[in-house]
Amino acid sequence: MALQTLMRMIYPPRCLNCGDMVDSDFGLCGPCWRDTPFIGGTVCDLCGTPLPGGEPGEIAHCDDCLTIARPWQRGRAALLYDGNGRRMVLALKHGDRHEIVQPAARWMAQAARPLVVPGALIAPVPLHWSRLLRRRFNQSALLAQAFARETGLPHCPDLLRRVRRTDILDGKGRDQRFAALTAAVTVPANRAERVRNRAVLLVDDVMTSGATLAACADACLAAGATQVSVIVLARVAKRP
Repeated sequence: MALQTLMRMIYPPRCLNCGDMVDSDFGLCGPCWRDTPFIGGTVCDLCGTPLPGGEPGEIAHCDDCLTIARPWQRGRAALLYDGNGRRMVLALKHGDRHEIVQPAARWMAQAARPLVVPGALIAPVPLHWSRLLRRRFNQSALLAQAFARETGLPHCPDLLRRVRRTDILDGKGRDQRFAALTAAVTVPANRAERVRNRAVLLVDDVMTSGATLAACADACLAAGATQVSVIVLARVAKRP
């Protein structure tokens, strides 16, 4: 206890977003919490995009999910990829801010409550080995590991493999993204038994078009998964 008190004196807890002092570790200060675009209320049942209006418990879909075939069953997101949400995602992805993982997993677990089924297997969206070597870590794998701890669900960090390196998808249109991910992800033979005849819950940091998650869901279903759902930290979408 004395050591913890001393450490807090030397390294007081700081807001994950702005760096101001806060009461507890891995938290947001009041103004940053207020300004962080957490997703709540009525959302698209396939991708988690917030929707205007709606009744409690109503199953609704956004315009994108009405026009794009989603191979997964249900989906949710904790934040909008905007403002503080975007800043924290980029800090985790490119700034080595791994302390964001723990609170992010809690937010994702809260958003994913409607998706959780007993025994569902948690799996991260994979990086190609060459990109992983350069970046040194897969932020989706970190989130998946922490999310599994939060939910108590089994976790398979290498369930999926990126077998083909794709171009950077930033700036590409929807059709280009889907074309680039065709046959880019698979379930390795030594992991096929883990996925067969069970539900899978895919974890990623950001959903834009959904092309990467679709490729991963297709791979899981081809390997025998009974159903696939998706949870992401942030969704690229307009505010309702």
